[in-house]
Amino acid sequence: NMLQRMFNEINVSTSFIFLTVFLAFFYWYRRPKNFPPGPRGVPFLGFYRFFGNHPASKMRTWSKKYGPVMSVRMGRQDWVVLGDYETIQQGLVKQGNEFSGRPSIDIIERVSKGNGMIFLNYDEHWKKQRRFGLSTLRGFGVGKRSMEDRITEEVAYLNDAIRTHDGKAFNIQSILGNAISNNICSIVMGRRFDYDDERFKEIITRLARRYLTLRPAVCLRVHFGQFPILFTHLWRVDERCTRHIKKLIPESLREMVEEHKASYEQDNHRDFIDAFLGEQKAENGAKTFTAKYNNFYCIMYVIIFVAGTETTTSTLRWSLLCLIHDPEIQDKLRKEIFEVLGQEKIPAFEDKSKMPYTRAFIQEIYRHRTLLPLSVTHMTNEDANICGYTIQKGTTIAPNLWAVHNDPVVWDEPNKFKPERHLDADGNFVQLKHVIPFSVGPRHCLGEQLARMEVFIFLVSLVQKFEFLPDPKAKVLSDNENGSSGAAFVPLPFKIVAKVV
Repeated sequence: NMLQRMFNEINVSTSFIFLTVFLAFFYWYRRPKNFPPGPRGVPFLGFYRFFGNHPASKMRTWSKKYGPVMSVRMGRQDWVVLGDYETIQQGLVKQGNEFSGRPSIDIIERVSKGNGMIFLNYDEHWKKQRRFGLSTLRGFGVGKRSMEDRITEEVAYLNDAIRTHDGKAFNIQSILGNAISNNICSIVMGRRFDYDDERFKEIITRLARRYLTLRPAVCLRVHFGQFPILFTHLWRVDERCTRHIKKLIPESLREMVEEHKASYEQDNHRDFIDAFLGEQKAENGAKTFTAKYNNFYCIMYVIIFVAGTETTTSTLRWSLLCLIHDPEIQDKLRKEIFEVLGQEKIPAFEDKSKMPYTRAFIQEIYRHRTLLPLSVTHMTNEDANICGYTIQKGTTIAPNLWAVHNDPVVWDEPNKFKPERHLDADGNFVQLKHVIPFSVGPRHCLGEQLARMEVFIFLVSLVQKFEFLPDPKAKVLSDNENGSSGAAFVPLPFKIVAKVV
């Protein structure tokens, strides 16, 4: 009897285990009705650990099998990846209202308390902040000559800082970051800073040190945070990352806001900070422009400083890397610049119409070095249909911008850097629609116009005044193919020589 009971217990336990495994795999491999096909990965983990440094490239490889609209299991969630230009247009533009949400990331929610702009869902709260951002940027000169004057003023300081290295090899990242950040400071704070200003250095140092380390920890929370029992150690990682993000806000920035509050005048808005304070007072405690620091600093620092500085700085660093790798391209750029501007005339944004090769070079940088390969993830606000598939409300959407920029159907030898692909037979610049570095639709980059102006004026000014050469002490040229895949795809640190022309 005892032996019989033991066998019965073993049979029950075995049956329970098999039933549990069966239900787990059934749950894992099932999809909603009419959902896009795609790979499933490892049960409970999906593909998080198997993307390597270039998930956008891996996803494009899968799309050859599953199609331009496919699903990829990430943790316990199915993401839908839009893998070519047509599907991105169909989703983000033609169905912009349905595809413009933002998935909830718990670690961001903890820090921002549901405020900010980039990570807000697509609702009236976000729309009010978006309208405020656009109107305020325009009001303080973005897209106008006044902003261009600020950029060209900063060019002189940048060139002087470069000359102090006297032809010796140096890392240009911090100097470029200072220059770009000062453009942002002129909008946000109504002033620029000397590069050795202590408060300014604190802001820039924190930005450069912390920005590129956010994505791995955020991904841990997104993909594993729903398993507190199985992955308790990841919760400790998550707590550390929460504190890490909060440290992004320097104390000096808080001090500047307090100084603005003390000298605020309702009828004399000097900058973005004043404009925001004015909205707070006009709103009288409503949620959109809450007086809590989370909303204000998420907009002002994380969005304007991080997004506005690091992306433009990295675009210029990729540009300089390309120039030291291909002196012939650098010579072509300088020749066109000298023909149009000479060696002394300060470049203006309107000069771009007379500089087709320069425009082609910049456009190829945007294409060949996609800073945000998977853009910023979207979410469906309601049930939607795309390419015959049904996408349920609340589904995370990943637009694969890298795949658009490397589509062999559109681009001849897409892995090669060729500015000429953006010129017609007569040498005129061609604005091809398949280059979308700032994304598209209602949530395209708020600072696109400013970024384009900065990249053109800074690049032209740099090539006009300096010949850029590799570090003579380096055994090999700095890597022009691989970058750091943190929050963005940016160049690895490198040194460069700037020889006065």
